[in-house]
Amino acid sequence: MQVCLNGARGAGDGALIPLSPGAMAASVLEAVAAGARDVHVHPKSPCGQDTLTPRAVAAVLAAVRSVSSVPVGVTTGAWAVPDPEERVAHIRAWTVLPDHASVNWHEPGAEAVAAALLERGVGVEAGIWSGTDGTERFAASALGPRVLRVLAEVTDPDPGTARDSARALLSAIGPAHGRPVLLHGEEGGTWPVLRLAGRLGLATRVGLEDTLTLPDGEPASSNAQLVSAALSLLSTPSQEG
Repeated sequence: MQVCLNGARGAGDGALIPLSPGAMAASVLEAVAAGARDVHVHPKSPCGQDTLTPRAVAAVLAAVRSVSSVPVGVTTGAWAVPDPEERVAHIRAWTVLPDHASVNWHEPGAEAVAAALLERGVGVEAGIWSGTDGTERFAASALGPRVLRVLAEVTDPDPGTARDSARALLSAIGPAHGRPVLLHGEEGGTWPVLRLAGRLGLATRVGLEDTLTLPDGEPASSNAQLVSAALSLLSTPSQEG
């Protein structure tokens, strides 16, 4: 179970979103106690925007590692640094390295970003989003066999259709170069997709990046509460198809 702490969300999504290194560390400590075994986090600038600067990445990693020894990864999303060459430059300038980093394969420069991470010994989570050409690009990638795992990211937020969207995405991804797959949804699709991942025996994730609500629709109070709810859901037999 991976916990995704904050994503691209900011202060406008509520005070519960951890934005500072200290708040992220506190959230990780609670989430790990609740059962999380891996962390995905978006480092933030002082104004709360996603950033890949060496200073911000180092501060977050130091804070998180001061409270937990679980693997921790960061985003390399193009929204944080639109220019691929600048993204690569940031990665090469990192003074503290994450255990892994996600690379969205449909984004411009994905191959170069992944190669830069691999050169530095950082594991790559290949983000394959539904509704993009990421599946085809990843299938043709020479770097595919070298990634840590594939993040099958279902972007369908409709709880009524997200599970079918997830099955379609997994079918499109196919053998995924033999790499492990972590399947997850977002917003209204979070919980149906998470349950599907459990039934298929796949790794999954949950956290305030993906959803602000619990399975019953009530607002979540923390990442730890979401992790607890997810593990409880996965341990409960389901009659869903």
